Amino acid sequence: MKKIVLVILCMGFFSFANGQTNKEIANVYIKRAKNSIALHIDYKQAEVFFKKAMKYMDTITSPEVAKLGSYIYYELEDYKQAKKLSKQFFLVNKNRGKNSVEYQEQLELAVSIDEQLEIQVAKEKKLEEERLKKEKAQKRLDSLKVAWNKKSENLTLKVDTIFSFDKNNFAVFKNKQSLGILDDRGQIFIKPTEFTDYIQYDGFILLLNKASKATKIFCFNTNTKIGYLLPIPSQFNTLSTHYGKIMLPRANGTLVTYPNNSYKPLVFDLKQRQFLEITNREELFKKLKKESKIDKYNKDGEVKIDKTWYKFGAHLGGGIYTLASIETNDLQFFLCSIDGNLLSTEATYKYVGGFYNFKLQGIQGDTMGWINQNGTIVEAAQNESGTYSGLSKVVRLQKGNYQIMQNDFIVLENEKLETLDAYLKRNEK
Repeated sequence: MKKIVLVILCMGFFSFANGQTNKEIANVYIKRAKNSIALHIDYKQAEVFFKKAMKYMDTITSPEVAKLGSYIYYELEDYKQAKKLSKQFFLVNKNRGKNSVEYQEQLELAVSIDEQLEIQVAKEKKLEEERLKKEKAQKRLDSLKVAWNKKSENLTLKVDTIFSFDKNNFAVFKNKQSLGILDDRGQIFIKPTEFTDYIQYDGFILLLNKASKATKIFCFNTNTKIGYLLPIPSQFNTLSTHYGKIMLPRANGTLVTYPNNSYKPLVFDLKQRQFLEITNREELFKKLKKESKIDKYNKDGEVKIDKTWYKFGAHLGGGIYTLASIETNDLQFFLCSIDGNLLSTEATYKYVGGFYNFKLQGIQGDTMGWINQNGTIVEAAQNESGTYSGLSKVVRLQKGNYQIMQNDFIVLENEKLETLDAYLKRNEK
C-alpha cells in the first residue's frame, strides 16, 4: 500500500515539474519571437519561434501571446490565422478593461485583419473562378483534341510505305511486305495481297508475286484506272513456269518478258490484253529474204544467216526479231531487219524490250541502256509515267502510319479534316 501511494506521489510530482518546464520553454520561444521582430523585423523567423512555443502549450491563455501571434500572422498576410488568434485574445481578455491601450490596439488590429481578410477572400474567390474557368476551358480543349485525334485516326492509312505518285496520281504502297495501288487521296484501287515487287513505267504498274522468276503479274493502267491479271506463262508456252526477265512496259502497251524453257520471248499487248504473235511467218520470211536480211528459211520456222540456222523467235517491234540456237534454244541474236544488223546477246544486250517511240530497252547484267532500230545506243527514253504535279503530300506519322495532306487538310477519299490548330480555333467558342 505504501509503495502504491509513493508511486502516485512521484507521478504527480513529475507531471507538475514537466508542466512547469513546458511553460518555461514556451516562454523562451515567445521571447525569441518578440526579439526577432524587435531586433530584426523578421516575421518569418518570429513565426518559426511562435510555432515552437505552441508545441508546449495546450491552449493560449495569455492575451499577450495571442496578440503576438495575431500580429505575426497579420504581417505575414496569413489573415485567417491572424483572425483566429485575435479572437483568442478577446476570449482570454474578458477580465481586463476594454478601455486599456492593449485592448484598443488589438481592436484596431482586428478591424484591419477583417478588412484584409475580406480583400484576400475576394481575391481568392476571383482566382478560384479564374482557375475553374481555365479548368473548364482546358477540359473543352482536351475534349476537342480527343475528337480531332479520333477523326485524324479515321483518316490515317495503316500502311508501311507509300512510293512516289505518277502524273496520273497513282502510287504503289506496301503493307506487311505486300504491295497495292492507291491514288493521291488515299483511295485504294488494288489491295495488297500476294504481290511483293513492282515495275512502274510509261503509265503502267506491274505488280509481281516475286522479285525474280515471277509466276503472276497484275497490270494496272494508270491512264484508264483499269487492272487485270496477265495470262500465266504456261498459256504462252506449256513448258514455261515463270516469266523470267521482265522488261519495262511501254506506253504503246508492249510488254516483253523472257520465260524459262522458251526459245522466244513473250510479247504481250497490255492494252488489248493479248499475246502478240507473228501471224504470217512465210510472208515475212519471203520479205526478209528478198531484202537479203536472211539467206534461207524453212517450214519449221527456222532461218539461215551466214551459213548458220536459227530458230526465228518473236517480233519486239520496230522490225527487231529474236534468233535462238537450234541445238540449245538459247537466245543468240537480235535481228535488226531495217539494215540486217545482228546484235549478239553476248556483245550487246542479253535482253531487249518492246519498241516504242524509236527506242528499245536493253539489259546486260546490271547494266541498262537504250538502242534504236538498228542497235545503235541512244539517250534514255522518257518515262511517260511523268512527274506528279498534284496537291497531295504524304506525311509519315510517328507511329509509322501515313496521312495525305492537301492545302492544310488531311484527306482520305471523300473525307477531309483541317489541322489541329485550325480545328481548335474554329471550335474554341
